[in-house]
Amino acid sequence: MRIAVNTRLLQKGKLEGIGWFTYETLLRMTRNHPEHEFIFIFDRPYNPDYIFSENVTPVVIGPQARHPLLFYIWFDFRIPKILKKYKVDLFLSPDGYLSLRTKVPQLAVIHDINFVHRPEDLPWLIAKYYNFFFPRFARKAKRIATVSFYSKEDIARSFKLSYDKIDVVYDGINQIFEPLEEDEKIKIRNRISRGEEYFLFVGALHPRKNVSGLLNAFDAFKSDTKNNIKLVIVGGEMHKTGDIFETYENMKYKEDVVFTGRVETRELHDIFGAALALTFVPFFEGFGIPIVEAMTAGIPVICSNTTSIPEVGGDAVIYADPMKIDQVTAAMVKLAEDKELRKELIKKGFEQKKKFSWDETARLLWESVKRALYE
Repeated sequence: MRIAVNTRLLQKGKLEGIGWFTYETLLRMTRNHPEHEFIFIFDRPYNPDYIFSENVTPVVIGPQARHPLLFYIWFDFRIPKILKKYKVDLFLSPDGYLSLRTKVPQLAVIHDINFVHRPEDLPWLIAKYYNFFFPRFARKAKRIATVSFYSKEDIARSFKLSYDKIDVVYDGINQIFEPLEEDEKIKIRNRISRGEEYFLFVGALHPRKNVSGLLNAFDAFKSDTKNNIKLVIVGGEMHKTGDIFETYENMKYKEDVVFTGRVETRELHDIFGAALALTFVPFFEGFGIPIVEAMTAGIPVICSNTTSIPEVGGDAVIYADPMKIDQVTAAMVKLAEDKELRKELIKKGFEQKKKFSWDETARLLWESVKRALYE
């Protein structure tokens, strides 16, 4: 069997949610199935680290697909030629984009459809592209995989598809995360937060992540408690970040907020492990990988009570309505003041995170591949 894969998000030092999903699943699938051939299709020069085994053939085709017009050219004109040239049996797209101009069976991994519910969070043209093309991709796909039962129901309902067409393949956990000893935490805090404990946010700076709401909640927390706890925000800028920085400039306690930007994996390991708690209160998530990463790092979690997040957090987190700043603030106060609660949540988190592994994700995605080919 010859499987072509859209690997345009495998970029060294720039892996985020879907990029990590692509990396972790393909690493396992290619090595676990040496009897099959994989054609990795990149839209720019690739790093050799992403050619995971001898059964992988890399192909680079332009243009670099990072704009709606270039998406259209790459997927509908360049991809079909590659699929034909290599006589592939299946096209797998871990970021959900498909070609509407090929008869080759296709498997789309559609992680979530936040753009259907929150188009205002995106640039106008991007939102138009997603809402025009993704329903068509979903209908064109032989099968769809997604990362939560919430997203499965949302995709089926919004795009009027059969539930039987969609498989759930939960995200896994990056195994680098682990609990740290107290002396390690002190060293990291000295480097990151001037030696103080800190709440942590990890994710892209994007309107649906509700970073502005988190900043307001933290400002209220500082006013209520008058302690030295900081807020560390890890992530790169994406769309429409102006509101985030306007909120930050208007904060009373903005000197207690640290923006790190995007960081390398090893640094993220340290920042997670030394945090007092993860504060992750987005409006919309298809899964919410930082929640499970925090559990693995041995820190408690405050998170939203919306979309897929309760499915991931179970009973091992404190929930808050992301629309209600006072609930987020109250959760922060509660965790900061109650050491026994933090210990209890950490213990529950270690149990909850056992439900998620990249080995299982790769296995389930391979089952979707087989269904797309043989059913």
